[in-house]
Amino acid sequence: MKIFFAVCFFLATLPLTPAGSAQNSAPWQDPCKHTVHFVTVEDGVQLEVLDWGGSGPPLVLLAGLGWTAHVFDDFAPKLTDSFHVYGITRRGYGASSKPATGYTEDRLTEDDLKVFGALRLDSPIVVGHSIAGNELSQLGIRHYDRVGGLVYLDALNDGSDDYTDYDALWTKMPESMRTPPQPSPSDLKSFSAYREWRIKASGLAIPESEYHYQHAQNPDGSVGGYETPEFVSAAITGGNYKHDYSQIRAPVLALIAYDITPQEQIQKYHVTDAGERTIVEAVYGTYVGMAKIRIDRIKRAAGGASVVELWGAHHFVFLSNEADVLREIHKFAASLR
Repeated sequence: MKIFFAVCFFLATLPLTPAGSAQNSAPWQDPCKHTVHFVTVEDGVQLEVLDWGGSGPPLVLLAGLGWTAHVFDDFAPKLTDSFHVYGITRRGYGASSKPATGYTEDRLTEDDLKVFGALRLDSPIVVGHSIAGNELSQLGIRHYDRVGGLVYLDALNDGSDDYTDYDALWTKMPESMRTPPQPSPSDLKSFSAYREWRIKASGLAIPESEYHYQHAQNPDGSVGGYETPEFVSAAITGGNYKHDYSQIRAPVLALIAYDITPQEQIQKYHVTDAGERTIVEAVYGTYVGMAKIRIDRIKRAAGGASVVELWGAHHFVFLSNEADVLREIHKFAASLR
């Protein structure tokens, strides 16, 4: 997921310079309809847990790298007709504690289990986006008796992936596709303005609440610096974990997102050079080939795996293809009964 989603990831971790105005702005109040719990997972470490309510079996949402559970603030309520929906903000992010240690895959998975225990969640369906796939795999291999099912939202990336060819091609991509956009000072004047800029830059309508939990708010209401320490994401991604998917004993639903076609990308980024067009097509083809290898791996899961491929979908598939994701989650849950 390095290239076609590089812009999206960069925007999630964008360092912002405080505006430094003397004006005062009223403190922001979260308008989202959820309750907030703080669960102690070890001495001095508490995790923010969102509870959107709902009736039915428990369903837990885990965000991707650089994001909090508030990224699901618009999506989660659409599941409450059939599930009691929760979201966990992992350590290091948002309102959760930001300790210096504890970012290994084992520890993050243990954090999830601590939350399940504290809230008395019986065999929840766990839905994870992107990097959360590592935690899902750990749950399915080592703690399958604690979960009812696992849903991978474009989250099959694994330490087993071989990016050699992909990385070599990526360096030859057009500069316009390798350089993420930057917000102007006017884009940072308020969180609503920043969200609108993000929509234009990435095409994703991420809840404004997410940005409030990612960034500080300056006295004048403008967007301040990213509040997660720089070492956190590096610590989480540094493990290069590999998983034997055949050992996953919980039932699996895996949704695979393929970006827009090379032809659409060429048009979007105004790529006119014939050689660069060939590179764009080659990178896309290489990524699709890697995705097919991931699909083959997950289909070996001992608990059984259903795979749904969504063409033209964004990496944030629960936003770009919300109806598809909701339909497949409901279908998957029905198969578990």
